Amino acid sequence: MSTPTTFRRRSVIRDWFWSVDRVSVAAVGLLILIGLLLSLATSPGAAGNHSASQPFYYFYRHLLFAVAAALSLFIVSLFSAQNARRLAMLSLVCSILVMIYILLFGHSAGGAQRWVRLGGFSLQPSEFVKPALVVTVAWLFAKSRGSNVPGTLIAVFLYGVTVALLMAQPDFGQTLLISGCFAAVFFMSGMSLIWIFGFGFSAVLGLIGAYSFMPHVASRFDRFINPASGDTFQVDMAMSAIQRGGFFGRGPGEGRIKNLIPDANNDFVFSVAAEEFGILLCIIIIGLYLLIVARSIMRALRLTDPTSQLAAAGLAVLFGLQAFINIGVNLQVLPPTGMTLPFISNGGSSMLAMGLTVGLLLAFTRARPGVME
Repeated sequence: MSTPTTFRRRSVIRDWFWSVDRVSVAAVGLLILIGLLLSLATSPGAAGNHSASQPFYYFYRHLLFAVAAALSLFIVSLFSAQNARRLAMLSLVCSILVMIYILLFGHSAGGAQRWVRLGGFSLQPSEFVKPALVVTVAWLFAKSRGSNVPGTLIAVFLYGVTVALLMAQPDFGQTLLISGCFAAVFFMSGMSLIWIFGFGFSAVLGLIGAYSFMPHVASRFDRFINPASGDTFQVDMAMSAIQRGGFFGRGPGEGRIKNLIPDANNDFVFSVAAEEFGILLCIIIIGLYLLIVARSIMRALRLTDPTSQLAAAGLAVLFGLQAFINIGVNLQVLPPTGMTLPFISNGGSSMLAMGLTVGLLLAFTRARPGVME
C-alpha cells in the first residue's frame, strides 16, 4: 500500500509528465544520446591529443555530465514560474561574482581567464550567466511595462556588466551570443525605434572596437575573410570531414579526419557526425534543434504572464542561436567562436548550463492551470 509521501511524489511526477512539453523532452533526450555516440567516437583521438590516461576518458566524463545535465533539467523543470525566475536571478548574481573572482584569482588557459577550479574539474561561469541573464532581463522588461520601475535601465546595466566581464576574460563568442539574445528579448518586449537604433549603433561600435583593439578577434575575422592570412587548419579539416562523409557517412568508427582535429570532441563535433554518419544525421540534428525552438516559441506565445512569455522566448533563442553559431562555424559560414553544440559537444560547464537552460525553458512553458490562453 502506498504511503502519502509516495503518493505525493507520484502525483508530482505525473503532473510534470502531463504538463511539460514531452516532444521537446524527447528531442533533448535524442540530442544527449547522439552526443554520447559521437563522444564515444571521438574520445580515443581526443585522449591521444591531450595525453589522457585512458582512451575513453572523455567519453566517461561526457557520460557523467550528461547524466548530471539530464537530472538538473528534470529538477529545474519541476519549478513554478516564480521559483524558476528566482533561481535564474540567484544564478546571475553568483555567476557575476565568480566571474569577478576569476579575473583576480582564476585559472588561465590558452590566453583566456575563464575557469575556476573545483576539485579535478574546471567550471566556466560564463556558460551559466547566459540563461540567468535572459530570464532576469525578461522579468525587468516585463516589470517596466506600465509602471515606474526602471526595469529597462537596470536590464541594460546588467547586460553591460556581463559584457564587460566577458570581454575582460576575453570571450568574444559568448559576448556576441549574449548580445544577440539580449537584443531579441529587448525587441520582443516592444522597445521603441530609438532603442533599436541605439542598440544597433552600439553593436556596430563594439564590433569595430573589438576588431581594432583585440588581436585575437581581428585574427579570426581576417582568417575567415582571407584564409591565406593565417592558420585555418581546424576549420579546413572540419569541412573536409563533412565532404568526405557524403549523405550516409563512412560508418561508425570509420572517420579518420576526427583524429587530426584537436577540438573534434568539442567545437567541431558536428563535422565528426557528418564524416561517420553523413549529412543524414546532420539533418536530424538540425531538425531536433529547430523542433525544440519552434515548439518552445509556440508555447511561449500562449502564455498569459509577460515575464514567462519573454523568458521562454529568450531561452529558446539562446538555445537555437548557440546551435546555429556552432554549425555555422563547422560549415565555414561564420568565423570560429569557440561555441559548443548544445547537449552534443564534450564540455562539463556547457552540458550543465544547457541542462539549466532547457530546464528553465520547460518550467516556464508547462501547461498549468491559468498560465496559458
